[in-house]
This record gives sequence, C-alpha cells and structure tokens, in this order.
Amino acid sequence: MDTQMPRRKTVRAANKFPYQLLPLFLGALLLWAPGIIKGQSSASLAPGPKPADIPKAWKPWIGDYGSFIPHTTTTIGAVYSLSEKDGTIWILQREGKAEAPTYKQLEKFALNQPAPTNAAHGIGFLLNPTEDVVSDPRVLAMGGVGIAKITPDFDARAQVLIAPVRPVAELRTEALGASPPHEDGNFRKPELVELTTIDPAIHLDIRYATTNDFLGTPVYTQARAFLQRPAAEALVRALHKLRPLGYGLLIHDAYRPWYVTKIFWDATPPEGKIFVADPSQGSRHNRGCAADLTLYDLATGKPIEMPGTYDEMSPRSFPDYPGGTSLQRWHRDLLRRAMESEGFTVYEHEWWHFDYKDWHEYPILNIKFEDLHSGQGLAAQ
Repeated sequence: MDTQMPRRKTVRAANKFPYQLLPLFLGALLLWAPGIIKGQSSASLAPGPKPADIPKAWKPWIGDYGSFIPHTTTTIGAVYSLSEKDGTIWILQREGKAEAPTYKQLEKFALNQPAPTNAAHGIGFLLNPTEDVVSDPRVLAMGGVGIAKITPDFDARAQVLIAPVRPVAELRTEALGASPPHEDGNFRKPELVELTTIDPAIHLDIRYATTNDFLGTPVYTQARAFLQRPAAEALVRALHKLRPLGYGLLIHDAYRPWYVTKIFWDATPPEGKIFVADPSQGSRHNRGCAADLTLYDLATGKPIEMPGTYDEMSPRSFPDYPGGTSLQRWHRDLLRRAMESEGFTVYEHEWWHFDYKDWHEYPILNIKFEDLHSGQGLAAQ
C-alpha cells in the first residue's frame, strides 16, 4: 500500500494557515500585549503560594523587644524580634547598626502550642510587666530579664513614635516663610492628578491630616492625594493587577508640598532623619512622583497587616526586614512586585514608599492642597 500520498496531504493541511481566523488572532494579541510589554500579569505577581495566617493567640506577641534611650527612637542593649516563618515562631536577635542590621536566629517554638508563660528554661512570655517595664504589658523574658515590646501592634490606634524637637506650630510658621531650593534644568510641566478621581478602588488614609501621625498633630490642611499624571496612570495599572487577587490600594501620602518636608525635617531628631527627606535637596514627594501606600482587602475594606506599621521609625520598616509573619511578608512583597512592575522603586528604608521612575523630570513644588483646583485635580506652577 502506498502510504506516502495521504501523509503529504495531511502535512499540507496542517501547515495551511487559517486566514479566516486572522482577525481573532490579532484581537487576542492586542489584549495580551499590554501585559507582556508592561510586565507581570496578576497571576504572576504573587511571591509564591500565599501562606496561612498565624493563630490569634500568637499575633499580639509578634514584634520587636528591647529598650529605648528615653525620648528617642534609639535602642540600647539587645533587640529581639519575635517572628514566624514556615509555621514556626522564631526569636531573632538584631545585630549591627540600626541602619544596616543583621539577624541571628536564637530560639524557636511550635506554632500550634500556646506561648510559654514562664521562664523555667530561660525564655518566657509574660502578660504582666516586670519591675521598671511599664511601656507595654507584653514582656519577653530572656535569661531572667524582662524585655518590653517596643513596636506597636498593627491595629494600634496611635502611631506617634517621636516627640518633635520643637513645637510643630512654630516650625510651620518658619516653613511657610521659607523657599524651596533653586533648581536648574528643563523640567516637565507639572500635572497633578487627584487619585480619588481616577479609580474608586483607590482609598485614602491620609495620616498627616490627622493626629494619628508620627508627630502627633495634623500637618496637612486637607486629606487629599495627588500624583503627576504618568505616575498616577502607572499606579492605576498596578491596582488593576492587584484587584483580581482581591486587593485594593490604600494611599497614606502622595504629592507633598515642600514646606511640609521642611517641617518633618526640622521636627525629627537626628537618629530618625533616615526616614525623612532633607528639604535642601527636596523630596520625590515634592515632585509629585512618590506614593506612600499599602494594600487593603477588597472584600472587607480593611487594611492588610504588614511586618511593620506605617511611618514606624524602626528597622521593621525596611523592605527586607525578616521579622513579622510569613503572611505579612508575603503581602509586603506582593505590593512591591505590583508597584515595581509599573515603573516604581521601593525606598530602601520604607516598605510603603515608592518612587516613580521619571521623578527627576519634574520640579520641586510647594503648592498647598487648598490651592489645587478642586474637582479637576490638576495644577500647574
């Protein structure tokens, strides 16, 4: 039997392109191309399988334990981080300088067991403060010494972490009378877009317009958030990648008038200045190209827990802090991957702070919120 002839016909039929389907192929390509060009899709954003949360009984213990120099954010002596990884509770000892710490694993506990409440074996967890330890009722007992928890819980009502060097009202008067640094160069014309006008899944929690900020007093006159248009559009693209995963974006801060940067700098003691921008250089917030933000749950509207709290002046704010829980770190890394996929870069000391790639093309701005056009969300200097 001659089997060659039918085989040739089969090959020709298989290689023949179905030109009648060309419009469908082109349409599909146009739909897929933006995701291919811009970066990761929603499915590929996740930093591995999503971990389970830890039992509620352990959650209030997660955080850092140590001692502060009075009225400062500088710690003295050993600092220990109680954290969770791979279903195990770990005690990590912080070593090195606070600006570049390393962590050593000391002890571990089974996650499915309650926290030990005695120090019979040298380590215990006490609900009542020991002598001279009054800042927090949760105490880690190490070698018979009680060490207080020094970092706030995720749901703490107050996030005040420093005492201003001088009264904020006095600093505000000085800042409003000062001028931003002179800049040379050809900058883009500013076009600030009010974020709440471009997507309803962008929510606001502008702490600097409340007493619940690191200075304990309102600094902003209005609770609003703006970004330069390209940065705002990139933010929305990142949001659209997160929404299929069940998350929205909660904005703490975006464009910041220069005079507020000066207030922050002048109010912050020396040991905390790695967390605030130098007004003599201006900040990327001043250029409308930086956003402080976190995730919230689309189903409940509640903020997502992260390894550290917003504006916390401690190493827990660093994007590579190894403490917290596996789920908290997963969410922190998810936020970072989403933002970086659209041209933002995380700040080395703050997991919540992201700079847009074109920030250097915009000038330092000092436009007050009340002077931005209401409704339009646009302003030009």
